[in-house]
Amino acid sequence: MGEDLPMGWPGEVLLEGRTHIHLPSNYVEGEVNLAGPASKKERSVFHNHAMSGNRTRSILLMAHEMSVGLLAGDKPVRMLDSLAASGVRSLRLCHELPDELVKRLDLTLCDLNSDSMEWAKANYHCNSASELIGFHPIVGDARQIALSRGWQWVDIDPFGSPIPFLDPVIQSLARKAVLEVTATDVAALTGSSPAPLMRRYGARARLDEIAHDTGLRILLATVARTAAQHDRIIEPVLSVWDSHHLRVSVRVIRSLDGASIVEEKLGWRIAEPTVEEAGDEHGCGHILVPLSTPVNLSDKRISGPLWIGQIGDEDVMSSMTEEQVLTLCSPTEEQVDDDTELRLRRRSLERSIRHIAGEAKAIHSSNLIVVDELASRLKLPSPPSPAKLATKLTEMGHAAEVAAYGKPAIRTDAPWSDIVTLVS
Repeated sequence: MGEDLPMGWPGEVLLEGRTHIHLPSNYVEGEVNLAGPASKKERSVFHNHAMSGNRTRSILLMAHEMSVGLLAGDKPVRMLDSLAASGVRSLRLCHELPDELVKRLDLTLCDLNSDSMEWAKANYHCNSASELIGFHPIVGDARQIALSRGWQWVDIDPFGSPIPFLDPVIQSLARKAVLEVTATDVAALTGSSPAPLMRRYGARARLDEIAHDTGLRILLATVARTAAQHDRIIEPVLSVWDSHHLRVSVRVIRSLDGASIVEEKLGWRIAEPTVEEAGDEHGCGHILVPLSTPVNLSDKRISGPLWIGQIGDEDVMSSMTEEQVLTLCSPTEEQVDDDTELRLRRRSLERSIRHIAGEAKAIHSSNLIVVDELASRLKLPSPPSPAKLATKLTEMGHAAEVAAYGKPAIRTDAPWSDIVTLVS
């Protein structure tokens, strides 16, 4: 396929997971090690290394859903990588999923950048480990391409807000599908930029210790409302705050009856609730209440509307173990012959799923407690250890686990009184 190779091939070769990807040589040495959002300036093909954990979790999620989840069986899975950029997400799926699952994939990638699709195509044909049903790089608008067929899996990973893509994508989904949505407009979703939050999501958020959980719930509510407009419901399977982005993964299922009662899963978050608002939970930092609860929208304590149900699925999250991530995604000793570098790469993979499997046991609870906030609230000399606090609450018969959150925290169904008793 020499004549089909893009100009500048083979360029620079990067290793993500156990997948080699060729990129144009206009990358500055060390640039791919950025920990935050990447710049799109002066790049013929966009690639954000800081999203590698995001992509790793997608591999584990797809492995679960195609093996024992919503899409289990032997039927083909039509996936749209709707804002593919370098195509690394799809390429990693080709290389790192088990062969029997790869053979069920019919992958479509799209991007407005023609260079990106040329490099994605060349990467696939030069490095493909398993044969897919199809691999289709398309240059074009994701919103138009989404409507061209029915999809069982769609990934939306924009540079900014996913709002422009949600409606056409959800319209295009099959009767049962998985939708993954990334938002990098974190300042809006967490309440730091209230005007864009209201414009894009029709919500408000209090900027506090759990603002990123609030942002995830606002994003879920937005997806749920959009799905309901098309007679669909959502079932959240994984919700993650990772550095500069928020990411929700949901099952989307056609259900006219469920869509008609979408408001039952929506509500408000009240910070610093009064006795009348919180009852026995008075003193805790925040509560979630149904959408029907009368609230004063001028009250700065109020966040929402937002999702008040579970933000993850126990079975899915339990599958995201260190053993599983290393089995599927770890580079081999042949790919990385330096022991120190190999250990660092494996540690990075483990960090991408840290605490997710553990938190699964308490994901049914909405009670997220940041230990620094807890120490401040109860005037403790120092914050308690999340792991020790979770262990003690478990011994009392409660569900309690260290949370996969960007700040030291636990998720628990323990009443506030028991938490206070333990730490006081």
